[in-house]
Amino acid sequence: MNHAPTMASLMALLRWNKPSGRLILLVPAGWALWLATPQPDPLLVLQILVGGLGVSGAGCVANDLWDRSIDRQVQRTRLRPLASGVLGAPTAMVTLLALLALSLAVALTLPHRTLCLGLAALSLAPILLYPGAKRVFPYPQLVLACTWGFAVLIPWAAAQGTLAHSPALWLVWLATVLWSFGFDTVYAMADQADDRRIGIHSSARSLGGRAAPVVGCCYGLAMGCLGLAAAMAGVQPWWWLFWLVAAWGMGREVALLWSRRDPPARFYGLRFTAQVKLGSLLLLGLVVGRAGLT
Repeated sequence: MNHAPTMASLMALLRWNKPSGRLILLVPAGWALWLATPQPDPLLVLQILVGGLGVSGAGCVANDLWDRSIDRQVQRTRLRPLASGVLGAPTAMVTLLALLALSLAVALTLPHRTLCLGLAALSLAPILLYPGAKRVFPYPQLVLACTWGFAVLIPWAAAQGTLAHSPALWLVWLATVLWSFGFDTVYAMADQADDRRIGIHSSARSLGGRAAPVVGCCYGLAMGCLGLAAAMAGVQPWWWLFWLVAAWGMGREVALLWSRRDPPARFYGLRFTAQVKLGSLLLLGLVVGRAGLT
């Protein structure tokens, strides 16, 4: 039975009660901002923060609207507000429209508005269609990873006014797509048994025993691309200390995936949280490196 929405149920619908999933979208946006310009305008940082929270919340609501019948059959998701009946579809639709309106309002205030609005419009299709991809496409995490790429393109466009003649941009975009595909494949590993029973696709299912080495390749290539982008941007030497620590952490994460056999579902959630920390460490390194500290 549906109940009147409460703050707790709305927070759960937007996943704002689980900050890791929100931060992991904002991290690549931060990479893009601090690679595009040494000292981003604080107002622009705030705009990207608010817009990112709005878009990620909209993506969560769209996902739950698509998947509410499926989520009831999956152990990890059966207590989500729509799946459990705590909230109804009308409430979710109103929330989705409000978040899209918020995101549009932010896009309208960004510098280089025409370019940013165009990119925001392009991002809507994968955001809203990603949940359907898992029904027909063996690697739906690739759709999500391409969606994550807009978290790089829009901040860069706002800071620079163009996407042209920017090799560093496309390197950080590729790093984000590879990293996102890797960590979301790991996240999907927790649901493999339920996904197989229901008939839902995921890259974890499709890759099977190759998942850990593929994730390792994604992390390694992402680190290489981000490092090259930082070198092109001329970051100061402190950055490389952060990069080396994060690279060691990425390697450790892959080793844990490779060595564990049939771990509990919580294990994969911890691996996801570790990626938030490593991505944030890289962002901190860029902030320090672009500040000119030596």
